[in-house]
Amino acid sequence: MKISIGGYSFHNTFMEGKMDVFGYLETVKYRYRMDSVDLWNGFFIDRSTPIYQLADKSYIRKIKEALDEKEMNVVNFAIDGAHLWDPDPEVRQKLYENALVHLEAAEILGAETVRIDTGGSYKKSEPMTEEQFEYTVTRYQEYAKRAADGGYKIGPENHMGASLLPREMKRLAEAVDHQAFGFLLHIGRWKADEMQGDDLVAPWTFHTHFDAKTAVDPLAVDKIRSLLTTGYEGYWGVEYNAPGNQYVEMEWIIAAVKRILSDAV
Repeated sequence: MKISIGGYSFHNTFMEGKMDVFGYLETVKYRYRMDSVDLWNGFFIDRSTPIYQLADKSYIRKIKEALDEKEMNVVNFAIDGAHLWDPDPEVRQKLYENALVHLEAAEILGAETVRIDTGGSYKKSEPMTEEQFEYTVTRYQEYAKRAADGGYKIGPENHMGASLLPREMKRLAEAVDHQAFGFLLHIGRWKADEMQGDDLVAPWTFHTHFDAKTAVDPLAVDKIRSLLTTGYEGYWGVEYNAPGNQYVEMEWIIAAVKRILSDAV
């Protein structure tokens, strides 16, 4: 089964100083016996400024060396701190510059898909203004062209702001209109059209995330079957930042996801 573990699943362990990115790779490879990683930039960014700065290229290359030594591939690189939209033009420009640095890192790491968010509030979801929509479309078209040249796909997760509105994401995908653009679908996480949301963005979905809520959802099997019907062939990522005992909690949710996938096919 094509299952991956989102790096954010070990956020609490990382914040306690008990794991770094190399420990994460060791954990995925040797504890859970997986050859694919769902990398999160939170392991190697500087959080001292509002726009997170990435570690230097030499550190990124060390991560790549560790991946190659373990014969592992990066199925998704989730990027925080480089989202597209901010109402302040100066901040927006800094976010753009940060995104370019992260895209270079994604290319060094050989990421197959990249998540860069639309921007907006985590607490409030509303349709994009015309200015925001035009800017967002233009930037994603630029990123998608670069992604196509580099052999990967790029797009947002239903994570913040307008990206939590599935009809806005469908509208965005239709406007960007590029084969290298798509979505990281966090299954069932919507602020509107919750029953239809996954289906609305399914044609553009290149990666997925399960959380603990999805893993026990009675409708989970139907949701997976629906994605498979649209032709989804990507990984089923597990992103579950358990409050504690994270290694054991990860064993539980991986088993739960395997059961769902087995029932769905």
